[in-house]
Amino acid sequence: MTCAFTGHRNIKYDHRIGMSGLLARAIGYAYDKGCRRFITGGALGFDTEAAREVIRFRMSHPDVSLVVFIPCLDQDAAWTAGQRDFYDYILSAADEVRYVSEHYDKNCMKRRNQAMAEECDILIAYVGHDRSGSSQTLRIAKSLGKETYNLYHSLAKGSV
Repeated sequence: MTCAFTGHRNIKYDHRIGMSGLLARAIGYAYDKGCRRFITGGALGFDTEAAREVIRFRMSHPDVSLVVFIPCLDQDAAWTAGQRDFYDYILSAADEVRYVSEHYDKNCMKRRNQAMAEECDILIAYVGHDRSGSSQTLRIAKSLGKETYNLYHSLAKGSV
């Protein structure tokens, strides 16, 4: 089974404190449900936080794999050096990296989102508004009948 993560690039300041613990519990839940393959979208923010937690979880669960779905080869072109360093670390720690497109085009993000939603059994999201690629991924997964969880609401309520 496969679990995918999708979420906003910007994580609210007051959500950052509980994010790591909530992600760790969500990964444990998916693992208990049979997920051994974890997909993240490779973007800054929630995607990289989820990847970091999967890497940590994999240290005690070597049967887990991390797959990073990248919309295009030059996704990190406008990122800072520090952001690129962390991105490179995640890519080097991934068991598989899949590129949707060689170069950016207006639909590469949507194709990446569609592929993630199609390949997962469980989707764990951090979505606080409907105008984003993450909300699009969540909608696609729901329309495909996937099991979905939105951590944003738990963090907003402070119930972490």
